[in-house]
Amino acid sequence: MTHITFYLDFISPYAYLAFEELPKQLMGISHHVEYRPILFGAVLNHHGHMGPAEIPGKREWTYRQVVWQAKQMGVQLDMPLAHPFNPLSLLRLAVACSDDGAPNRYVCETIFRHVWQGGHAADDVNRFAALLAGLAPKRDMQEAEVKNQLKKNTQQAITKDVFGVPTFLVGDKLFWGLDALPMLRDYLMQDDFFENGGKWDTVAHVGLGIKRK
Repeated sequence: MTHITFYLDFISPYAYLAFEELPKQLMGISHHVEYRPILFGAVLNHHGHMGPAEIPGKREWTYRQVVWQAKQMGVQLDMPLAHPFNPLSLLRLAVACSDDGAPNRYVCETIFRHVWQGGHAADDVNRFAALLAGLAPKRDMQEAEVKNQLKKNTQQAITKDVFGVPTFLVGDKLFWGLDALPMLRDYLMQDDFFENGGKWDTVAHVGLGIKRK
């Protein structure tokens, strides 16, 4: 059975679509998925990057593209009233619903759909109170242990060279983005592209021709 770690943040529409698509891509493959919520903003800060929703032009394109992609996939996606928003409470809630910082698929599905279905405010306090009551987490989300587990998840992702969400980790290989799911499936089906010494490895040796200051 192949172990897959899925690094996610509920703020990302691509992570939501990848979450919905993943079971289809894994059909016929013996696997176990471990869901690891991380704070995407902390990952961006670590790498000195801006999120797509922070760049004018790219922000609007991102929203148009994900709405179109959802339509193509047959997945309901409604933009929340405001985006980006602070996802910290949602991430801590997910962690609090687990013993080890890895919530189950039901918890992740419930929170993703809280954000990405209905067109509501993702950070509305009344909606969050209802979400909290419905999920009934095992632990108090304000506990230091829960907060530290989210930080640990995020630091673990950074240590593994994760730079965005969604990211899927299998062994020592990372697959980033919704559009990487077919590539992930090919790897799990043992496509020779990924064999040692193959094209997967050779691209790591491409020289850096220019570096912007």
